[in-house]
Amino acid sequence: MSAELLALLRQVDTPTVCNAIGVAQGKRGFNRFTRGTMQHSKPGDPAMVGFARTAKISGLLPAREPADVIRARRMDYFRSMAAGQGPRLAVIEDIDYPNCIAGWWGEIHVAVHKGLGQVGAITNGVMRDLDVMDAGFPVLAGSIGPSHGFVHVVEIGGPVSLMGMHISQDELMHADRHGAIVIPNEIIADLKQAIETVIANEAIVLGPARAPGFDIERLEKVWAEFEAART
Repeated sequence: MSAELLALLRQVDTPTVCNAIGVAQGKRGFNRFTRGTMQHSKPGDPAMVGFARTAKISGLLPAREPADVIRARRMDYFRSMAAGQGPRLAVIEDIDYPNCIAGWWGEIHVAVHKGLGQVGAITNGVMRDLDVMDAGFPVLAGSIGPSHGFVHVVEIGGPVSLMGMHISQDELMHADRHGAIVIPNEIIADLKQAIETVIANEAIVLGPARAPGFDIERLEKVWAEFEAART
């Protein structure tokens, strides 16, 4: 991914990128996005863009393994989060979903992951400490809650599933307050042009709609142009 594309992706919202993937693929039907409404720690922040570092956690019940095993796995988890290419996102599946109680994402873990060079986090689980989270590290979570429960890491680096979306380690992702998507590797080279196409196509309607004198006759004309241009 070029620096130019990375900068563009950070400037546009996730719905725009989702539409652009359809343009790049030449069809509708792209479905690698989250379902349902998620909670964003910093709704006004720019979009998160990065390569996924995956793990699974649980916190509804105590861990069944010895404490030393759990502690060692947590350190292995941090090592994995610190590794990887380019901008990195923590993508964490809470296997207790939809009954998650464990606020893995709070003041401490936000500070730690940011310090390790990550740019944000996506989870189907719980976040907390919203008022004291460090700036510059947004979290997109399934819910908000007060407890950490019996939270512990159960798996590192494997495929994860959250909010109806499947993600593998090192896949490129885009996320904001609307949700998250996986950007297919095969369209990355075409994505910049596709985003520019989406923006240009939408301007066909948005410009006239926001101009004085807009009416149904004008809408009929520009909508026909819009339909002819878009995927």
